Amino acid sequence: MRFVHHLMVSVTLAATLAAAFGASITGNVKGPDGKPFMGAFVAAENTLNQMTVTVLTDAKGGYHINNLPAATYSVQVSSVGYKSDPHNGVALTAAQNVSVDFGLQAGTVRWSDLSTYQGTQLLPHTDKHDLSKAYYTEPFFRSCMRSCHSFQHRMAPATRTEQGWTTAIKYMRDTIMEGEGAANFSDEKVADYAQFLTAMFGPNSMKGPDMAAYKKLVRPVDPKGLNIAYVEYDFHPDRGQGPWSAVEDKDGMMWIPYYGRGNQVVRLNPDTAELTRFRLPFDKTAGIHSAVPSQDGTVWFTEFALGRLGRLDPKAGKIVEFQNPPDEQGRPNGNHTVRVDDSGRVWSSGGRAISLLNPTTKEWRHFDLGGTYGNVTGHNGDEWFTSYRDGGPIGRVSKDGKLSKFQPPTNGWPQRLQVDENDIVWFSERAGNKIGRLDPETETFKEFDLPGPDPSPYAIGIDRNHMIWYSSHDQDTLNRLDPKTGQVIEYPYPHSEISMREFFLDSKGRMWYASSVNNKVGYWYINE
Repeated sequence: MRFVHHLMVSVTLAATLAAAFGASITGNVKGPDGKPFMGAFVAAENTLNQMTVTVLTDAKGGYHINNLPAATYSVQVSSVGYKSDPHNGVALTAAQNVSVDFGLQAGTVRWSDLSTYQGTQLLPHTDKHDLSKAYYTEPFFRSCMRSCHSFQHRMAPATRTEQGWTTAIKYMRDTIMEGEGAANFSDEKVADYAQFLTAMFGPNSMKGPDMAAYKKLVRPVDPKGLNIAYVEYDFHPDRGQGPWSAVEDKDGMMWIPYYGRGNQVVRLNPDTAELTRFRLPFDKTAGIHSAVPSQDGTVWFTEFALGRLGRLDPKAGKIVEFQNPPDEQGRPNGNHTVRVDDSGRVWSSGGRAISLLNPTTKEWRHFDLGGTYGNVTGHNGDEWFTSYRDGGPIGRVSKDGKLSKFQPPTNGWPQRLQVDENDIVWFSERAGNKIGRLDPETETFKEFDLPGPDPSPYAIGIDRNHMIWYSSHDQDTLNRLDPKTGQVIEYPYPHSEISMREFFLDSKGRMWYASSVNNKVGYWYINE
């Protein structure tokens, strides 16, 4: 049994709990021409605990941020290609309304402002690499822009020589990626990618996109997608990026896996913004990709880089690890996404097979479906999986232990999935640009086409109104699909590189997410 290094980082004061949540900030935003500006983000940050509420301006340039606790706020407006000074020191008392107006000025568009899709179309290309053509099969995109991060935060802000990019790639390969695909990065590939990165973000590269080409790629904002509010908590990373998801326990606390080198499972108190960090007692990269609380108060998590499951007892501050045994040929089995079923058994996706651990007997069982990614327990006790690969099926392990595979019509790389109250399976098809629906009883599929040039659905969730929500990984939008009509509302997200990976509904009906690259944890609601 291992003991966890237990560190509490308080980012608020207990007095915040007593504050009334009845204050509001309203105002108007005008563009450089003096006319109302639609679709700008207005964010109010509580300067005490760094909780931020972000809304969008409507067709008349107006906005409203309601239900704020009494505190002092920094209020700022943002829109790609524009700038404005923030309003700091906005003090609110209980039930007070304050009006804050903004005037936008013309600014610049940086590479880091773009969506991933826009970047693939606008970034420079070389004889060996052109991201605008079949980019999901382009080697650089597949290796460096599709998974943990894209280009906006880890590449675009830096200007490096070819030697500088070579050093950075080797650090990623040898330190960050240890145990997670580092063997696929040969020195020849490092040299190739360093040349390409120098062309994009070297000393002589363009500092931003060609504006005429950029404007052609800007899609109009749907007025229906302006009535959303994002409530976000800062996740302060101390070992690189960041939070992977957030799921509620029976006491209303949110549990967060800190991926990569983070080696932490983190508890967030959503009322106070207090973070409590539970650290693994070693430095070797574990890759904590997934964490979920169980009914007995413990928290299960995956150590993706090490092929283990971990169980945290928060009260005792102890961690027990379970090594996933290799297959009969000695090949390792993986642990990617974890779920705990009603009987306390622990399921994990990833690697060559589905893995099942009985914590009482410490016995493992494996089911023959490789490349699994999404993992969810159905209401009838069946366990469901996606196989995230070309031609990958949807997998089901029934309560009696039988594995079945269901092949979607599109070879769309199914990634995440959810099961609704009628045991219908909904899943995202990342490369197929569709949302899929499987009726297990009839074994029939229905697929929904999604808007935009690169919908790239990743995280998926079902709200209390039976609407299907998904994140567009490459278009930086949050989206709601009406399963009855097939209509989709696209909601802009306030940060580039959305990087939402899982959605979890809490006991209040709020859908939670983490944006790993932006180091944010939060939820959204419709801002009526």
